Amino acid sequence: MISYLLRRLLLVVPTFIGITLLIFALTRFVPGGPVERMLLSLQMQGSAETGGTSSVTDGNNALSEDQIAELNAFYGLDKPVFEAYYDWLTKLVVLDLGESTRYYEPVWDMIAERLPVSLFYGGMTFLLSYLISIPLGYLKALKHGSILDSTSSIAIFVGFALPGYVIGVFLISLFSYQLEWFPMGGFVGDDFDDFGAFEQIKDIMWHAVLPLFCYLIGDFALLTMTMKNNLMENLAADYVRTAIAKGLPFRKAVRKHALRNSLIPVASHFGNSLMFFMTGSFLIEVIFNIDGIGLLGYEAIMERDYPVVMGLFAINAMMLMLGNILSDVCVAVVDPRVKFGA
Repeated sequence: MISYLLRRLLLVVPTFIGITLLIFALTRFVPGGPVERMLLSLQMQGSAETGGTSSVTDGNNALSEDQIAELNAFYGLDKPVFEAYYDWLTKLVVLDLGESTRYYEPVWDMIAERLPVSLFYGGMTFLLSYLISIPLGYLKALKHGSILDSTSSIAIFVGFALPGYVIGVFLISLFSYQLEWFPMGGFVGDDFDDFGAFEQIKDIMWHAVLPLFCYLIGDFALLTMTMKNNLMENLAADYVRTAIAKGLPFRKAVRKHALRNSLIPVASHFGNSLMFFMTGSFLIEVIFNIDGIGLLGYEAIMERDYPVVMGLFAINAMMLMLGNILSDVCVAVVDPRVKFGA
């Protein structure tokens, strides 16, 4: 196990370099960088001042060739891709993600500002999805074909078929606008700072009910059906029938034999759930007015804020690779038949 983990950790480095180098190169070839955005802004200002008669050439003439070259040098766009990537990588080694080309703030500060929101929704989604889907999948398998199984399956498949942002619009329209049970959006209320500790927790949870439902619905449905299908498959296996034929009670045979083997596919998904903590649906965040990592990433891509894009991609790539290793460890813990390197 230790030698396997060491080999996997050594593979993280070249894999990380390959992923980030590809994304870094793509950012250089995508049009509309910070310099182009500045020229477009000058063009629009010139057009407004002249009554909309200026051309693109007028906007470009607002800056000389030397000034454009200085801007490219300022943003690091004057270097070849590999040289610029090496500079970015050397800064990343010392945990320097650079400065935003849109807000001129350190990328770490921008991520850290939104990190509590993402950690809260990511952690709650992670815990609730596993705490609900595993017991529900267990019950659905034991009561296959019952009213509980049929009704829950309908709700699960309907929720899985509908995108989270569509459900979000429906929930806001019904429970926030019509019934006024929940706030229209936001992470906390306007009077959050005036509340005590208990009231602040209550306010956060009150605002989180509807967004959490949207975050949960997709992954929750997948985990529940994975748990149910695998448990039903193991219940029909010969080793479970043999255990019951030898006199072992059915529920004990399920708990001691079938349940553990059914958790293997769920355990393989466990490490990938680390992505919950640093990603989010920007559509859900826009609908509920949540200033999280997902919205930050979307805005950075749309505004060609390359340092923020690369910072988020670097963190997500590292968490994805470490999550895959954690998934292998979880599978080995659940399944004693797994012997790495044997």
